[in-house]
Amino acid sequence: MAASFALVLEKLKHLESPTAQLTCSVNPFITCAPAMDSWQGTLLGFPNPLIGVVCFVAPIVVGVSLVSGARFPRWFVLAFVVGVCLGMGFIVWLMVQTVSSIGALCPYCLVVWAVMIPLTLATAAWAASSGTLGGAAVRSVGGAVLRVWLWPIALLCYSVVFLVLLANFPLLWPFLTSL
Repeated sequence: MAASFALVLEKLKHLESPTAQLTCSVNPFITCAPAMDSWQGTLLGFPNPLIGVVCFVAPIVVGVSLVSGARFPRWFVLAFVVGVCLGMGFIVWLMVQTVSSIGALCPYCLVVWAVMIPLTLATAAWAASSGTLGGAAVRSVGGAVLRVWLWPIALLCYSVVFLVLLANFPLLWPFLTSL
C-alpha cells in the first residue's frame, strides 16, 4: 500500500510539473514517468496506483481479522480469493505492458509486483486450508503443499520475472552489477 501511495504522490507531482525530477526516476530505464504517461497507467480513466491504495486495504483488514481469530463465511473467502486473483491478473498484465510497450521499469511498481506474488500464494493457501476451494483432499493436500512451498514458489516467480526483465532490458544487468 505504501508503494501505491508513493506512486499517487509522484503522479500528483508529475501532473503539477511534468518536468520535475521524480523520486522514482533513477535513470532513463528505471523511472516511473513513462508508466504514468502511458494509457496503461490510467486504464480505468484514473491513475492505477489509486486502485492499489484502495484495494490493499482489504488484505490488511482480512489479515488483522484472521490474527484476531475471526472466521469468515465461504462466500467471503471466495470473493476475497477472486479479488486477489483479479489483482494478480492485473499485475501480470501490467508486467507484460511494461516489457512490451512501456519500456521502462517503475521502481514503485516493482514493489507492488513483489508484494502481489506472496499475497496471491498466501491467499490461495489460506483458502485451500480452510476448505473453501474444495473438500478434504484440497484442504489437507492443497493447503499443506501451498503453505510449505509458498516461499519456494514465490522465489521461482521472482526468478521468472527477473529473467524476463533481464532479457527485455539488457542494460539492467550492468546497472545492477555496478551497485
